[in-house]
Amino acid sequence: MKSEDDVLVDDFGRVFEVERYLYLSMIPESLVVSMLPPVEFGVYLATGTVKRPHGQAMYFRLKDDFRNDYFDFSHIEQRCVPHPDGTPKHSVYLGIYRVLEHVPIEAIENLYLATAHGQVLEIERGQIPAEFSGTYHLYQEICPVHPLIASKLNPIEFCRWVTDTSKPISVPRICFVELDLAGLADDPLNGSAENLPYPNIDHLRNCLDELKRGKGKDTKTVDRVWRQSFLYRCVKGGFILGDSNSIAYYPYPTQEEMESKYYAWWRCANDGELQHIC
Repeated sequence: MKSEDDVLVDDFGRVFEVERYLYLSMIPESLVVSMLPPVEFGVYLATGTVKRPHGQAMYFRLKDDFRNDYFDFSHIEQRCVPHPDGTPKHSVYLGIYRVLEHVPIEAIENLYLATAHGQVLEIERGQIPAEFSGTYHLYQEICPVHPLIASKLNPIEFCRWVTDTSKPISVPRICFVELDLAGLADDPLNGSAENLPYPNIDHLRNCLDELKRGKGKDTKTVDRVWRQSFLYRCVKGGFILGDSNSIAYYPYPTQEEMESKYYAWWRCANDGELQHIC
């Protein structure tokens, strides 16, 4: 983010530029401007300060030129400046309510996932898969609402269904992730649930079986108020952000990529996350 006010002069007459970044946070939903670049911002969100405990963070970087009259950008240059000791300003909040619906898909860039201990994974937007495996799916809605939903709809169909404003209940835009169902994805009652960490597996089986038996339902609420944190090892496929007009897909790395290219992040996610979630 650049403007005429991005050039500062310190007490010694030295001139330097101030770099600012715009972030769309999903956990919790907010629009933030920060002097921290993406990875450092994730470490700050996850590991916290004296005001915030450790916890997962999920956020998108936005294009520098993003603007919307719903938010007040007028004081960024005055508020997002270094502290007197020269340390960068960590965060200035521009919005904490109905943020996602006022940020168009085209303004959203890469996705960042931070573990509770500050390891950050960057995911670029990718191609939407031609097919999605499994007869049944499990979706964790992340923003702006966050129930846990079982569905017969594939991720793209589900995104368009939940953002269809012609329906009695909908949201203007949504971010969600598909979670692994293992053997339940094709056989709800008899499929293997080995290694699935979800509580009350029997209830999940029953929800999926209701979908299997029909009755004209494509979705079934498993939990109305699901926790916003989740086990990264349960992510299947990728993260979806979209509305009725456009969809952005962020493919999750494969198991092989996690164990090689992203090993440090993957090990931290698996070794350190459970105690912060359960």
